Amino acid sequence: MNNRFANLFGLSESDAIAVLDKPLDQLTEDDSRYIAASQLAFFPSEESIAALTRAIENREPSLDNRIVRRKAIESLGKLKAKSGLATIHGCLTETDDTYTIENAAWSIGEIGTEDSAILETLAQLLAVPNQSYRAIIHTIAKLDYHPALDRIQSFTEYEDKTIASAALATVYRFTGNEEVMESVMEFLFHPNVYTRRLCIQDLIDTNYYPAIPYISQAPVSLVFRMRGLRMLAEVGLPTGALQAEVIGPELEKALYDHPKDLQLIHAYDDTPAIDRLIQELYETDFARAYLATKTLIEHSDRPAVGAALLQTYQDKAREDYGAHYHVMKLLGWLRYEPGYDVLAEGLNISQPQFQKSRAAAAMALGELGDPKAIELLTPCLESPLWDLRYGAILALDKLGDRSGFDRLAEDPDWSIRAKIASLV
Repeated sequence: MNNRFANLFGLSESDAIAVLDKPLDQLTEDDSRYIAASQLAFFPSEESIAALTRAIENREPSLDNRIVRRKAIESLGKLKAKSGLATIHGCLTETDDTYTIENAAWSIGEIGTEDSAILETLAQLLAVPNQSYRAIIHTIAKLDYHPALDRIQSFTEYEDKTIASAALATVYRFTGNEEVMESVMEFLFHPNVYTRRLCIQDLIDTNYYPAIPYISQAPVSLVFRMRGLRMLAEVGLPTGALQAEVIGPELEKALYDHPKDLQLIHAYDDTPAIDRLIQELYETDFARAYLATKTLIEHSDRPAVGAALLQTYQDKAREDYGAHYHVMKLLGWLRYEPGYDVLAEGLNISQPQFQKSRAAAAMALGELGDPKAIELLTPCLESPLWDLRYGAILALDKLGDRSGFDRLAEDPDWSIRAKIASLV
C-alpha cells in the first residue's frame, strides 16, 4: 500500500481506534469516526482490523454511521484483511444500501476469496434491482467465478454502457470470445465521457493487447490513455505478448497528444469565435477540449490565438490543470514565440495535479525551436517522472542536442530505453 498519506490526519493507530469505538452519543465536534476509519487502513494490525470490524457491525441507522461503515469496509479491503470477509459478506444482504454493497464488493475483490458462498451471494445481487452492477461484475471477474457467466451475459446490452462494457469484458475473460471485444473497443469513442474512460479499465483488466492502437486514439484525458497503455505494457512486455517496438510508438503518439492522432467524436456546425474556443479548453470532457484545440491550431489568425492563450493563462488557466495542459501544448503547436516564458514556467511547475503539463511544456519548447531551451530541458533528463524525461528527449532531439542521451540507455523505464535505442 502507498503510505504517502499515512499521517494525513495526525492520528495514531490507538487514537483512531479510540475514536472509532467511541459511543455515538459521546462524540465531540473534534471526533471524526470517518477519518478514524480511513486512517486505520494504514495500520495492518489485528487491533485495527478488529476495530474496523466492530465499526461495520455497528448497524445504528443514522447516515453518519452508515458512511463510517462504508469507509470501514473499504479500509478492510485496503488491508486485504481475510479475517474481515465474514463480516463484509454479511453486508451484501443490505440491498437497500447500494453504496455499502458497492464497497463490500470492491473489498471482497481486494481481499480475494474462493468461498463459493460469498461469490454466489455476489452473483445473486445481479438479479436485485438498482445495484452497483459494474462493481459486482468486476469482482466476480477478478475472482474468476464462472457460475455467474449466464447472469453476466444478460448485462451485455445494458442501457448503462459502463456496465455493458464490464459485462462484455468479463464474457471474454471467461470464454475467450474475441467478438465481444469489438463492442468494448467501440466504447472508446462513445458520447459519454465516463463510458470512454471506464472501458479503458475493462481493456486493462482483460489484457486485451489488440486495443492498444485504439486506446491511443481515444478522446479522453491523456492520463487515462497513458495509464491504459502502460498497464498493458507492464503485463505484456515481460511475458513476450508485447514488444517495446510495437507499443512504444503508440505510447509516444499518446504522449505527444496532437488532436490529429485522435478520433474526435464532436464537430462544430460553424467555427466558433476564438474566445468560445478558449473556453472549451476548460471542459472536463476532453473530447470537446481536443476539438477546440484542433480548431485553434487550424485558425487563420495565429497571432490572435496565441495572444488569447496567454491571456487565459494569466486569467485562470494557471489554476486549472486541464486548461493549463492544453495551453502548454497549443503554444508549442502554434509556435508562438511570446509564450516561451510561460512554457519555461510550466516545465518546472511543482503542484502534483499539474504534472502532465511538465512533459507538455517540454515538448512545446521543442516545437518553438529556440536553442536557449536546451539549457532548461537538459536537467529534465534526470527527472524521476518518466514522461518528463521522454518529453525532454523528444524536445532536445528536435533542437538537435543528443548530448545527454547516452546515460539514458540503461534507464529504469522500458519506454525510455526503447526510445534511446531507436535514436542510435
